[in-house]
Amino acid sequence: MGDSKMPISENENIEEVSEQAEAETNLSQNEIPTTMPVLAVRDIVVFNYMILPLFVGREKSIQTVDAALNSNRYVLICTQKDESVEDPGPEDLYEIGTVAMIMRMLKMPDGRLKVLVQGLSRARITEFVQTEPYDKVHLEIIDEQVVEHAGPQEEALLRSVKEQSEKILTLRGIDTGEIMSVLDSVNEHGRLADLVASNLRMKTSEAQRILECQDPLERLTLVNAQLVKEVEVASMQAKIQSMAKEGMDKAQREYFLREQLKAIRKELGDKGGENEEFEELRRSLQSLGLPKKVKKEAEKQLSRLEAMHPESSESTILRTYLDWIIDLPWKKSSRDRLDIKEAGRILNEDHYNLEKVKERILEYLSVRKLNPSMKGPILCFVGPPGVGKTSLGKSIARALGRKFVRMSLGGMRDEAEIRGHRRTYIGAMPGRIIQAMKDAATVNPVIMLDEIDKLGSDFRGDPSSALLEVLDPEQNNSFSDHYMNVPYDLSKVMFICTANMLDTIPSALLDRMEVIRIPGYTEQEKIAIARRYLLTRQIKENGLDEDILSMSDAVLAEIIRNYTREAGLRNLEREIGAVCRKYARKVAEGSKGPFRLTSSALIKLLGQPKFIDEEREKTMPAGVALGLAWTPYGGEILHIECSLLPGKGKLILTGKLGEVMKESAQAALSYARSKTKTLQIAEDFFDTHDIHIHVPAGATPKDGPSAGVTLVTALLSALTDHPVASDVAMTGEITLRGRVMPVGGIKEKILAAVSQGVKKVLIPARNAHDLDEIPKELRKRIKVKTVETMDEIWPEVRIDVA
Repeated sequence: MGDSKMPISENENIEEVSEQAEAETNLSQNEIPTTMPVLAVRDIVVFNYMILPLFVGREKSIQTVDAALNSNRYVLICTQKDESVEDPGPEDLYEIGTVAMIMRMLKMPDGRLKVLVQGLSRARITEFVQTEPYDKVHLEIIDEQVVEHAGPQEEALLRSVKEQSEKILTLRGIDTGEIMSVLDSVNEHGRLADLVASNLRMKTSEAQRILECQDPLERLTLVNAQLVKEVEVASMQAKIQSMAKEGMDKAQREYFLREQLKAIRKELGDKGGENEEFEELRRSLQSLGLPKKVKKEAEKQLSRLEAMHPESSESTILRTYLDWIIDLPWKKSSRDRLDIKEAGRILNEDHYNLEKVKERILEYLSVRKLNPSMKGPILCFVGPPGVGKTSLGKSIARALGRKFVRMSLGGMRDEAEIRGHRRTYIGAMPGRIIQAMKDAATVNPVIMLDEIDKLGSDFRGDPSSALLEVLDPEQNNSFSDHYMNVPYDLSKVMFICTANMLDTIPSALLDRMEVIRIPGYTEQEKIAIARRYLLTRQIKENGLDEDILSMSDAVLAEIIRNYTREAGLRNLEREIGAVCRKYARKVAEGSKGPFRLTSSALIKLLGQPKFIDEEREKTMPAGVALGLAWTPYGGEILHIECSLLPGKGKLILTGKLGEVMKESAQAALSYARSKTKTLQIAEDFFDTHDIHIHVPAGATPKDGPSAGVTLVTALLSALTDHPVASDVAMTGEITLRGRVMPVGGIKEKILAAVSQGVKKVLIPARNAHDLDEIPKELRKRIKVKTVETMDEIWPEVRIDVA
C-alpha cells in the first residue's frame, strides 16, 4: 500500500483553506532542525501552509512517522519522481520537498496510519544520513522571499489569480464567499501562490515545478498559467453538461406539453391535430379507389395507427406503409396513343431499320385499339451489346405515349430486390417492381427489365424465380409484394426485357416472354445510322455547328471497317466523337472551317487502322477454299487451307478451332474417304498420308458447324489437285452422307461476300427464306445459289486444269 493524499469532499476543501489561513498566524516560531526523517509520497506535492491528511501504508513510511513522533514531530515530505516505484531510494525522490509537522496521528484497523500534517517551509536535501530502517537526511532550509516593492504589474498578477480562482469555483458550483474572503486577506505573492497551488488539480511534475520556484513573482505567474488552463477546462466541462441537460430538458418539456395539449383538447372536445392528420389519411385512401381487399387492409392499419402512441417505432412503420399505399397508382393510367401511323412515324424517326420490332409494336397498338382490355405483352429483345435494345424501349414508350421506367437487373442476387422485405425487418421497403410503379405514377407504364440474362442467385434467393409471377400475364394481375402484403395489378404494364444471350435465362422464365432477336448491323446499316443519328449527335455534343464538318459514306465505311469490330454502334460513335473532338480543338484555336474528312486525314486523326480485313486472293492454289463466317462483329470471308503430307493417316487441325469445328473437319474427312472411287483416289492413300487443315488468323478462336462444306471443298481440292474458283464462297453444315444443313447469319455472310467482290455464294437450300432480309440492290450485285448436297457444290467451284 502506497502513501497518498486522502480523498476529501468540497466542504472539506473549504475547511482546509480555513485551517491553512489560521495556520499562517500560528506557525511554530521554533527553529527547524537541519536533520530529520524523510516521508516519500507519490501522488501529491505538499506546499507551505498546507494542512492535509495522508494515508501511510508502506513499512518504511510507518517507521518514518514513528521516528518523527518520537523526536520533534518534524518530517521532510518529498514526492517520488515515478509513482510506480514501491520502495523509492534517494535517486527516486525530488531534491526539494516541504518540511512539515505531524499534528495528529490515527491508526487504522487495516494497519495503516492516517496522519494530519502541516507544511512549514521548503527545504533542499543536502545528504542522506541513513536509509534503513527509514530515510534520514541533512537538509537546507529555503527561506521565503518577499516582494518589497509591489508595482502595478505585481498588483495585477495578484488580482488575476484571485479572479481566476473565483471563476473556477463558480463554474464548479462551489460557494465562493468564505474561500474568497480568505484569498482576499492574503497579499503576499509567495503565500498566495502556495495557497492556490495547494488546491489546484495539477500533474505531479507541474506542482513540483511550482514548489521548486523560489521567486514569488515567477511562482505566482506559473500558478496563474495553470489557473487559465483550468478555467478553459472547467468552462468546456460546464458547457458539455449544460448541452446534455438542455437536450434532456427539451425532450421532457415536449413530452409534458404534448400530454397537456391532449388533455386540453379532450376537455374542449377538439378533434384537431393528430385527428386531423388521421382524417386526411382516411380521405386520401377513400379517393384512391382501392380494390376491396386493399382497402380493408389499409383501414385496418390506419385504425391500429390511431390507437398507438405517435412516438412509438411501430407507429412510424405503419405510417410509412400507409404512405406507400397512397403513393402507388391504383387506377390512374396514361392514355395510349392509338394513332397507328403516328406511332409508326415516331418509331421510324428514333430507329433505323429494326422492321420486325416496329411491326410487333404496331401490331400491339392495333390490337389494343380494337380490344382495350387486352393484357400487356412481355417482350424480350435479344442481341449483342450496342444494337439499341435499351433505347428502343424508350422509343416504344414515346410511341405509346406512356411513362418509361428502366430497371437494371445486372448482378442482382437477392430475391427481396423483386418482392421486397417483410415489414417485421428494420429498414424494410418494397421491391423494385413496386418502386418502379410508384415512380411511373400510372398503372400502365413501360417497364424495361435491363440485362435479364445477368441475374444471379445465392443464399438470399433466386430473383429470376421471383420474376416468374411478374412476367406471367395470367398471374401478374395479383402480384404480391412482401412489404405491401396485398395484391397489386401489373397486367396493364408493358414489360420489355433485354438480354445479350438466352443461354443463361431459366427456361421457365424464357417461356413467359416473346423473344425478338435484334441482329448486329451490317456495314450499310451502320453508315446510314451514322449519317442519320451518330454524326449529328457528336457534332452537337462537341460544340460544333451542323455544317462545319462533313464526311462521305466511303470515309464512314473506312471507320467502320478499319477502326471498329462490333455488332452494335458504341465504338463507332466513340470514333466519330474522337474525330469531332479533333476538329473542335481546331475551331477553338481559331480555324473557321468548314472541314471535310478524307481518308488520308483519317489516319492522322485516329492513327493506324486497328483491324485489317482478310483480303480475297485473286487466284487460289489447290487445297484452298473460300468460306463465310459469322462473328459478333458481322460477316467475314474465311480461307481454309488443306495440305497433304507423307505420313500414317493422321488428321492435323490448326487455327484455334473449337470442338464443333473440329467435329466438322472429322465429318468432312469421312465424307471425302467415302468418295475415293468417284474421285479415283488410291484405296491406301489415306493410310500413307497425313492431312493438315489450317484456318488462318490462327490467334482468333473459331467454332461452329457452318464451315463444313468449305472444309470438304478444300479437302477435295487437295486430293484431286484441282484449284477452286476464288470468286465463289460457300457456307453450310455437312453430314456424313454429304447433305448440306442450314446455318445462321446468312444475311451477314452475304454482305461480307459482296464487300469482298465475291461473284457467287452457295448456301443451304433450307436457308432460302433468309434471302428476304437482304436488300434488293445488294442481291443484284451477287449471285446466290442454294444447294442440298455436296455433289452440287463441287462442280460449281472446281477449275479444270488442262
